[in-house]
Amino acid sequence: MKGFTSFLAEAKNTHMEHIEDNILNGGVNGARESMNFLRSIRDMLAGNSTTSVNVSVKWDGAPAIFAGTDPSDGKFFVAKKGIFNKNPKVYKSVAEVKADTAGDLAEKLVEAFTLLQGAGIKDVIQGDFLFSKKDIKSAKIGGEKSMTFHPNTIVYAIPYSNQTLIQEIRQAQIGIVWHTRYKGKSFEDMSAEYGVSIADGVNAKGVWSVDALYQDASGTATMTKKETDEVTAILSKAGTVFQKIKASTLNGISENDELLMRMKTFLNTKVRDGKRITNVNKTVDEMITYFHNFFKGESDKRKSKKGKDAVNLRKEDVMRFFSKTNKTQLANILNLMNHFVDAKLILIKQMNQTAKLKTFLSTEDGFKVTGQEGYVAIDKFGKNAVKLVDRLEFSKANFSDKVKKGWQK
Repeated sequence: MKGFTSFLAEAKNTHMEHIEDNILNGGVNGARESMNFLRSIRDMLAGNSTTSVNVSVKWDGAPAIFAGTDPSDGKFFVAKKGIFNKNPKVYKSVAEVKADTAGDLAEKLVEAFTLLQGAGIKDVIQGDFLFSKKDIKSAKIGGEKSMTFHPNTIVYAIPYSNQTLIQEIRQAQIGIVWHTRYKGKSFEDMSAEYGVSIADGVNAKGVWSVDALYQDASGTATMTKKETDEVTAILSKAGTVFQKIKASTLNGISENDELLMRMKTFLNTKVRDGKRITNVNKTVDEMITYFHNFFKGESDKRKSKKGKDAVNLRKEDVMRFFSKTNKTQLANILNLMNHFVDAKLILIKQMNQTAKLKTFLSTEDGFKVTGQEGYVAIDKFGKNAVKLVDRLEFSKANFSDKVKKGWQK
């Protein structure tokens, strides 16, 4: 199995991992990478201009959109995530869009194709739709009348007192936030560049283009010495725990596909329930029970002895990992992940202070204030990236049926 860092350098930006999960995905190297990202963001927010990381904002847009020039024939196209399929799915005319898509998706892709066709996009760029004309609404939130758009889970709001931005939105047919550029001689060979400025190069009338790059021109997110010291103390504790974990245990998770996938699935159930892991030893026992129950369910689905035997072989391979020694190591891994989450949440809170737009959730009880979807930490080479998301806030809201989504009518 490829390490997480090499995977990101080669892969396309269709999925990105959480910074704490990097410990599981990348083993020892993944843990070190996450530690370095957190230190670098701390230094950036403390006013250290020599920090070795870029940060972009995760906007909660939908759907994803790709646009640019097909290197095989030089023709302009728009696309969904199918662009990186074995047989790339790209649309080079309005007719092709309408033949393959329908409804709201088709309408947005047609608008994007029409408006972006003459924008002079040389490479391939990726972004997320924020709005089209019909998505713009008005609402009174917290006693303040605002213009809103609601592409997915988060409602974005602009107070009408901000007339400069209001007029920009009114003049646009669509809004897109751009976050990734691709270069290569074919779709298959393209490599992703994160943390780059794109919007200024999209010269399309009627398109409100914004970069995802994090900026704090006002300095409002700059951390005080006390806040910086707090993050430093957490990362110091993380370093102490990291030293207690055997490399063979960490790498044993990242190198076993089924173990890795099931472990992350189990931990995601905690997120969906809105629960922090506080008792790591109890959680390890719950994880082992989860694995036993999963494989029992898989075995029960099989009718033949051969099928059941195959499941049992898979189970033996995975459960071999849960030795007495590894159980203690797993508890330390969960502690390390908790330390990374603690540091992450402080950094997210600081960066949320610079949000360009106000963000809310639409609930049964009205609008509820929320933060940005999250942030993406990117190395200076623009190749490796992980996301920082308050999972107990945004991820829980994303799965909650009590939070209205933009696509729900």
